[in-house]
Amino acid sequence: MNTILEEIGKIGIVPVIKIDDAEKAVPLAKALLAGGIPCVELTFRTAQGEEAIRRIAAAMPEMLVGAGTVLTADQVDRAIDAGAKFIVSPGFNPRVVSRCVERGIPVTPGCSTPSDVEQAIEFGLEVVKFFPAEQAGGIDYIKAISAPYPNMRFMPTGGINAGNIAKYMGFDKVLACGGSWMATADLINAGDFEKITALSQEAVLNLLGLSVARIGKGHIAIGTNSVRRALAFLERSGMVFDYEGAKKDPNGNVTAIFMKEAAPGFTVQLIQKK
Repeated sequence: MNTILEEIGKIGIVPVIKIDDAEKAVPLAKALLAGGIPCVELTFRTAQGEEAIRRIAAAMPEMLVGAGTVLTADQVDRAIDAGAKFIVSPGFNPRVVSRCVERGIPVTPGCSTPSDVEQAIEFGLEVVKFFPAEQAGGIDYIKAISAPYPNMRFMPTGGINAGNIAKYMGFDKVLACGGSWMATADLINAGDFEKITALSQEAVLNLLGLSVARIGKGHIAIGTNSVRRALAFLERSGMVFDYEGAKKDPNGNVTAIFMKEAAPGFTVQLIQKK
């Protein structure tokens, strides 16, 4: 899979942002990053979207910034030139997808039918956006539509929130979820970046589902909905893990791993919830 898409999969959440003032772009990105989300999709729904992408890309290389609501090939070029690393569109536009393929940038077009998905396969795509997710049938519909396409992954967007994101992310064919609840236009316009950080942290914790699984003498096991995503999140916070002793499933996915340099006299293990 494309490395950018792999990184999005590790993060698990793609904030979808409609921004009205490019001056707020970098403070917004810093707030998301502080909340544990090093990714943002800035839509072309406003005239400020392109400039917001440019500012974040220049000021925060650690932030994975993409362009959303991309409707034309010209917008693809403008987004890439501004610094976007991925493209998202609400529907399947062959011209948009073709330009992205030509320019070597990952694109996730909106797909909600088998015909849409098969068009994406014809273009060699690995991930599609499922939009509008809740209105189009939710996770049950994704499970049904994905069955004939074992190599396709989905990025549901539309109606995703703190209360249902874990349900979506529990299905292995969901790469990540897009949503705007942690950074609404009202919060951005009000400059309430502390609230955005708090909501981002809440979103990450709901996604990961970290909880104490068991405690023994000198040992604590922490369960998570996704060891892979929890590792990415915790390693960004500076924690170090022992990959040599990690347990893996038949597909090579880590299911249990010890933290290095835990508290004296303790071992701390991260384990996959069943």
